[in-house]
Amino acid sequence: MSSQRESFSIKNWSEDDRPREKLLKQGRAVLTNAELVAILIGSGNRSESAVDLSKRILASVNNNLQDLGKLSIHQLMQFKGIGEAKAITIAAALELGRRRGAENVEVSSQVTSSKDIYAIMHPILADLDHEQFWIIYLNHANKVVHKMQLSKGGISQTIVDTRLVLKKALELNATGIILTHNHPSGTLKASKSDIQTTEKLQQAAKSMDMRVLDHLIITDSGYYSFADSGLING
Repeated sequence: MSSQRESFSIKNWSEDDRPREKLLKQGRAVLTNAELVAILIGSGNRSESAVDLSKRILASVNNNLQDLGKLSIHQLMQFKGIGEAKAITIAAALELGRRRGAENVEVSSQVTSSKDIYAIMHPILADLDHEQFWIIYLNHANKVVHKMQLSKGGISQTIVDTRLVLKKALELNATGIILTHNHPSGTLKASKSDIQTTEKLQQAAKSMDMRVLDHLIITDSGYYSFADSGLING
C-alpha cells in the first residue's frame, strides 16, 4: 500500500509533469486550472495524485472557476484528501483572484453604456452566494468618482438606505448615480422590490438635482439593465 501511495506523489513524476517545475520552466500561463489547484493543495490522497484530485474537484462544478469560488470550506472538505487547511488555501486563492479582478477597473473609468457598468461590477458581484447592493457615483463627465457597497443580505433581499446614498453623493459632489445588485439565483429579471427601490431612489435624487442613470442586476452569466429596458430615463 505504501508503494502505491508513493506512486501518486508528485515528487515521483517526470520533472516535466510536475506543476511547480512546469510553472518555473514554462510560465504560469501554460498550466491548466487543475495543475494550478494542485500546486495549492500540494498532495492528493491514497488513490489520486494532486492533479487528479483537482480535476475531480473542478469537474464537480463543470470546470467553472466562479462556481468553484462559491464552494464553502465544508463543501471542499467533502473531497477525500482535502482537509481544512487545504480547503482554506483554495478559498483564499480564489478570493484573491476575485479581488484582483475587481481592482482591474480604475475608479476613473468613464461610463457610456450598461456594458461599462457590467465590466466594473461583474468581478465584484458575480460569484457571491448572497445579495449585495452597490452604488456607483459619477461626476458631470460620467466618470466614476467612487463605488460603495451599500448593503448585503440574504439570497433574496438587501436593505437600501436612500438617505445614505444621497448623503454620500453630496460629499462626493456627484451628479449621477448608478444602482447595482446581484441575483445569486441567476434570474435576470427585476422583482417588484427592485422596481420600487429604483423608483424611490429616482424620486429622491431628482429632488436634489441628481440623476439615477441606471440600475443593473448582475449574475454570473449576464446582466439586466433598467435603462436599456426603458424603466429609467436618465
